[in-house]
Amino acid sequence: MDSVSIIIPSLNEERYIESCIDSILSANLEGYAKEIIFVDGGSLDRTVEIIEEYQKNYSFIKLLHNPKKFTPISMNMGIKASSGDYIFIISAHAEYESSYFSKLVKYIKELNANCVGGVLQTEVKSSNKKSNSIKEILAHRLGVGNADFRTGSSDIKEVDTVAFGCYTKATFEKYGLYDERLIRNQDIELNKRIVNGGGKIYLIPKVESTYYARENFMELAKNNHANGKWNILTAYHTKMLNSLSLRHFIPLIFLLSLLLPLPLSAFYFKLLYVALFSLSSYLALVIITSFQLRDKSNGLFYLVGSFLTLHLSYGFGSLMGIFSVINKIYKGKQWVKKV
Repeated sequence: MDSVSIIIPSLNEERYIESCIDSILSANLEGYAKEIIFVDGGSLDRTVEIIEEYQKNYSFIKLLHNPKKFTPISMNMGIKASSGDYIFIISAHAEYESSYFSKLVKYIKELNANCVGGVLQTEVKSSNKKSNSIKEILAHRLGVGNADFRTGSSDIKEVDTVAFGCYTKATFEKYGLYDERLIRNQDIELNKRIVNGGGKIYLIPKVESTYYARENFMELAKNNHANGKWNILTAYHTKMLNSLSLRHFIPLIFLLSLLLPLPLSAFYFKLLYVALFSLSSYLALVIITSFQLRDKSNGLFYLVGSFLTLHLSYGFGSLMGIFSVINKIYKGKQWVKKV
C-alpha cells in the first residue's frame, strides 16, 4: 500500500486552519496509508488548540513544534518525521479539493516526475471591492508574470516550480531538503535545484486548490516587500541567479528604470525621458488592464492600486535586498580586516 505524508507549517493560522483540515479530511485517500504532520512555529493564537482538538479524533494527525519559527525549518522537520512514499508540502492558508491528493499521486507515478502540483484558485475570506481587486491581480499575468500555477494552463506542462506540490520521498534524498537560510523562496529554490539537476516538475491544470489572498493593501505590500527582498537574498545565499526566474526580478528592473535616471540626469538631462517613458508605459498598461478586469465585484481604482502596490512593494523589497547584501559584504570585509 502506498503511503502519503501531508506536511503543513503553521503560524497564527486560526482563521484558516479549520477549513484547511476539513478539506484534507474529506479528501479521497482510500487505499493509502496517510499522516498529516503540522509543524507549528510558536503560534500565539488558537492554531495549536484547534489542531489538538482534531488530534483527539484522528490518530494520524501529528503536531510538532519548531522553536526556531522559520518556515524552511518546519518543512524539513516534517519531512524528517514523515514516513510516506509521497510527501505533500502544503499551506494552512488554503483548502484542497477532494481529489487533490489522490490525483497528484496518480500523475507523479504516470509522469515519473519528481514533483507535481496543481493550479491555485485565489480567493478571499472577506469579499469586498478592495479584496476582490487584489484577488483578481494575483491571478493575472500582469500581476504575477508567467507563474502558471497561479494563472493556469490548458495542458499538463513541465514547469520550474509549483505550489503545494507532491514529491517522491526519493526526490528529497537525491536533491536535499529546503535551504534553511531562506526565510522566503525556499520552495522556489528547491524546485529550481531539482530542475537544474535534471529532475522533472509538472503542472497538472485539472487539479486545483483554493488559496486565500491578503485582503488589504498594507498586507499585500508587506508580503511582497518580503518576497522581493528575499529574491536578492536567495541569489546571495545560493550564489546562483538561476535559483530564481527572470519574472522575480522584473519589478526591480522597472523600479530602477524610474530611480536611476534621476541622479544621472544631472549629467545628461535627457535621461529623465527614460524614467518618464517607463512610468507612462507602465501606467497605461495597468489602466488598460484594469479596465478589462473591472466588473461589479471590484473597482477600477482598487485594481490600479492593487497593481501598483504589488509591483512597487516587490521592487522596493528587492532594492532593500541589494542594500542588505552590500551591508553583509561590507561587514564581512570588516571582520576579515579585524582578524
